[in-house]
Amino acid sequence: MIKNTSHSTFFDVIIIGAGISGIDAAYHIQDKCKNKTYAIFEARDNIGGTWDLFKYPGIRSDSDMQTFSYSFKPWIHKNSISDANTILNYLSEAVEENDIKKHIRFNHKIIKADWSTKNKNWTITAQNTKTNESLIVTTNFLFLCTGYYDYDEGYTPQYKGLERFKGDFVHPQKWTSDIDYTNKKVVVIGSGATAVTLVPTMAEKAAHVTMLQRSPSYILSRPMEDKFANFVHSILPPKIAHFFGRWKNILMSMFMYSYSRRNPEGVKQFIMKQIKKEMGDDYDVDTHFNPSYDPWDQRICVVPDNDLFDIIKQGKASIETDHIETFTGKGIQLKSGKELEADLIVSATGLKLKTAGGIAVHIDGKLIKPSEMISYKGIMLKDIPNAAVVIGYTNASWTLKADLTCLYVCRLLNYMEKHNKKVCTPVFKDGNIKTEPIIDLSSGYVARSLDVLPKQGSEFPWKLHQNYVKDMMILKYKKIDDGYLKFE
Repeated sequence: MIKNTSHSTFFDVIIIGAGISGIDAAYHIQDKCKNKTYAIFEARDNIGGTWDLFKYPGIRSDSDMQTFSYSFKPWIHKNSISDANTILNYLSEAVEENDIKKHIRFNHKIIKADWSTKNKNWTITAQNTKTNESLIVTTNFLFLCTGYYDYDEGYTPQYKGLERFKGDFVHPQKWTSDIDYTNKKVVVIGSGATAVTLVPTMAEKAAHVTMLQRSPSYILSRPMEDKFANFVHSILPPKIAHFFGRWKNILMSMFMYSYSRRNPEGVKQFIMKQIKKEMGDDYDVDTHFNPSYDPWDQRICVVPDNDLFDIIKQGKASIETDHIETFTGKGIQLKSGKELEADLIVSATGLKLKTAGGIAVHIDGKLIKPSEMISYKGIMLKDIPNAAVVIGYTNASWTLKADLTCLYVCRLLNYMEKHNKKVCTPVFKDGNIKTEPIIDLSSGYVARSLDVLPKQGSEFPWKLHQNYVKDMMILKYKKIDDGYLKFE
């Protein structure tokens, strides 16, 4: 039950979420729009978003930190694939160095956002998660930096016979510090980024860890340290070194993605060759590491310094590629008839997605369904005034697109102030346009969430590029008033 309050405050910009995107937005607004007031509303009691929420063993970045870090704050740590604690400390430093924390209202979950055409502003209803009191604020511009994960729960299939299992069962999103797996038999269900992170980390203490997958994912090893980035940092000032390290990785990732789309079979054979070289001729690579889809139809999983392959070769972990028939008292019965005994089962079966953190978005009192929204330049949404959303790349670091989004929003706010415009709404220029899923991946978590995510169009500016250089030229340099924005 929400207790009503009458308190009301106005901000030029309200940022929702104090994770990596929200901090990025705050920095750019106070840097580029110095006369704008802003506040950040964060539902949890700490900054960091994903990096503060997830506590499972070994949690780390699956992107290089040269591009996952901010453009305005150099990544000076030795490791390019970083653990969550180091990332969270980095974000805390960004907040402290730029005096952002005083703008954050912790433990305030946004329940509703309602645009008034008459008043030309948003009315935001927030609930204090500690006291259940409500807070009403108004803003001219709404900046959604919530990501697209459901922070309340992950995805867990309806497992047959789960109630019979006598051991411990957990989804990684619900991991707590009191879970002990020392000298225990562990089964990790899944083959994605979370699973390939959990398995080698847990195998260091567990008796044995089995990764149970229905089908394989593409897994590519990369060095924990970026030798080029560390070299340029040893001879150049931090900001200049960060620029070179960042662009080296941007160009490499763009090349790899583009080449994967042009020659998927060639890239697949390259990845398979690397794994076979690592695992040896006696290992059944075709069964356990050979996906049925092309590279980048789903995200490619990264393992640092071959850690997953090494732990399997050492016999501390193994992979089973099979389907679950049922849970038993001792573990899992597979369709092949084999039973996997377990003391602990971790269901690393993916995430649930949610648009705008589940906020009910209204236009003049009418509820807007997320699936009816269409993205404009991957930033704004068709027919929704004075609002932007951070949607990171799926084929590169999230922060690259977040940075460009924040810079574009600042350009837009400054343009509106200069031309005395209070309202900006993306509209179709002419006729209808075909729509597509906003995330161009075949992953299960995407397929399950088509009804809760916005769409993208089949043509620019309604279609996402997934290309940093193209987006940089458009969002940083092309004119704001492109004919698709209606200003009032």
